[in-house]
Amino acid sequence: MQCHSTYARALRRWVPVVAALTMLFAAAPSIAQQDQQALVQAAQSTFSDFQRDPDMTWFRGHIGQARGILIAPEIVKAGWIFGGSGGRAVLYARNGQGKWAGPAFYNIGAASVGFQAGLSVSQTITLVMTEKGLNSLLANSVKLGGDASIAAGPVGAGANSDVTTDFVAFSRAKGLYGGLNLEGSVISPANDWNNTYYGKNVLPPDIVIRGDARNPNGEPLAADIAKASTAR
Repeated sequence: MQCHSTYARALRRWVPVVAALTMLFAAAPSIAQQDQQALVQAAQSTFSDFQRDPDMTWFRGHIGQARGILIAPEIVKAGWIFGGSGGRAVLYARNGQGKWAGPAFYNIGAASVGFQAGLSVSQTITLVMTEKGLNSLLANSVKLGGDASIAAGPVGAGANSDVTTDFVAFSRAKGLYGGLNLEGSVISPANDWNNTYYGKNVLPPDIVIRGDARNPNGEPLAADIAKASTAR
C-alpha cells in the first residue's frame, strides 16, 4: 500500500508537467506560423480594399475569368538613382476541381536604375489570366514581362478596356512614386514559408493544384475570392 501511495503521489506531481509539455508542443506550429498567418490576414484586408475601391471595376468584373490571384499587401520601393522594390505575396488558384486553393507564399523583387527618388509602399493584386501565367508561377521563378506578359490593370475611365496578357496587375500606392510597375519583377516561391505554414516540405503545385497541403487558417481568404469570382 505504501508503494502504491508513493507511486500515486509521484504521478500527481508529473501530471501538470506532462500537460504543460503537451500544450507547448501543440502550440509550437501556430507560433511558428505567426508571420505567415499575418501575411495571409493582410492579404485578406488588401483584397477587401480592392473590392471596395470604386476605380477597380475591371478588377471586380474579371476575377471570375482568372486562373489565379497573387496578392502582395506591401511592396516597398525605395531609391535614389539606384532603386529597387520587394515584398511577399500569397497565391490562390483554381485547383483541378475548380475550387480556389491556397495560399502559396512567394517573394517579389526587382531592381531598377534611373532618376528616381523617394519611397512608396504599394498594395498590389495581380490576376493570373492564362494557363501559361499560372504554370510560370508554379516553376522555380518567373520574370514578369520576360517569361510571361504583364499589363497594368485598367482603372477608372479605362475600366472597360480589353486586356489580353498572362498577368494583369493592379496597385494602390502612397508615396513620391505614386504607383508601381511590376514589369521586370522576379517572382519566386518562398519555400521556407510554405514549409513552415504547412508543417512539411511542399511546393506550390502541391498547395494550389494537387491539394496535398491544406491549412484551415487560409480558407477564409479562399472563400472571399470564390464569392467575388461568382458575383455578377
